[in-house]
Amino acid sequence: MNTAWYSISNEDEIASPALLVYPDRVEENIRRMIRIAGGTERLRPHIKTNKLPEVIRMQMDQGITRFKCATIAEGEMVAACLAPDVLLAYQPVGPNVARFVRLVQTFPATTFSAVADDEGTIRALANAAVTAGVTLNLFLDLDCGMHRTGIAPGPRAVELYRLISTLPGLNAAGLHAYDGHIHDTDLAERTRACELAFGPVSALRAELLGAGLPVPAVVAGGTPTFPMHAQRSDVECSPGTAVFWDLGYSRTLPDLDFLPAVLVLTRVVSKPGPNVLCLDLGHKAVASEGPPPRVELLGAPPMRAIGHSEEHLVVETDRAEEIPVGACFYGIPWHVCPTVALHDEAVVVREGYARARWHVVGRTRTITI
Repeated sequence: MNTAWYSISNEDEIASPALLVYPDRVEENIRRMIRIAGGTERLRPHIKTNKLPEVIRMQMDQGITRFKCATIAEGEMVAACLAPDVLLAYQPVGPNVARFVRLVQTFPATTFSAVADDEGTIRALANAAVTAGVTLNLFLDLDCGMHRTGIAPGPRAVELYRLISTLPGLNAAGLHAYDGHIHDTDLAERTRACELAFGPVSALRAELLGAGLPVPAVVAGGTPTFPMHAQRSDVECSPGTAVFWDLGYSRTLPDLDFLPAVLVLTRVVSKPGPNVLCLDLGHKAVASEGPPPRVELLGAPPMRAIGHSEEHLVVETDRAEEIPVGACFYGIPWHVCPTVALHDEAVVVREGYARARWHVVGRTRTITI
């Protein structure tokens, strides 16, 4: 009898809810990322999805040398893995200006950079760099349509980039453009939207180069637009979710062939009424953003979520009588990135057996810096 790929023979030894990671599938996803990119040279995967040193090392073992992160702690974690190049894709403000400088000083073997879109912040970073005797690499963060961070390509963007290029203590590293608003299911529509969003970025780069300003790199996109940016020979690509994959992207991006590599283990903890089961998979164990379904239970009978709270997921099924309290289910999270951040450790599953535990180092806001 065939055993499902996700089944664990010693599941009775794992307290639930638990985060499960399947390294063989992670390694295959990394290979598929590299294949789409045509090699490792232009890959800068975002590590905010995995937050695990072990996964960083898997990527480095396959030749990836550049990474992107969202927090100072994530940057420290990647540098501790001896990664050569790390981009903090989050503008340092307040105490994070000094923290970013300390990060650069603490890990001299790693080339760090950050993004910025505000004149006051750019000047604060320059002042901190001069005081500390270091040079900070800055990307100008561009708003290419998501309207979350960044400055729109145009005259003011040219002014800010020129400022980065001329202030002491700073080095202009290039342009950063995240198009996270583009996630059309139809591949042709997504491609058209990506081209439309990237056009002004490309024009800005040409204008900066024409003005004699260096633009060493352009970092663009996430997982949904990864295949489009991979076709550009002068752009670094930053897929993140692809390393673990999840239910949301598997349903909305059918053209991307990645494997679910992280699941959540949950158990039935109560049967409060006819056709009703209660699972120990609350908001604190699986990301609660958006409406249900927030998880798909593999191999389970049809179920409908009717309640979700901090510690509990209540589902309705006409097969409830067949399922005892204590029964285990394996679920694919709708959004894996914030789900990983809810867990202190990941249970490592190899060949159908839970063999080790990895500490989710990057979920913390502070490691040492």
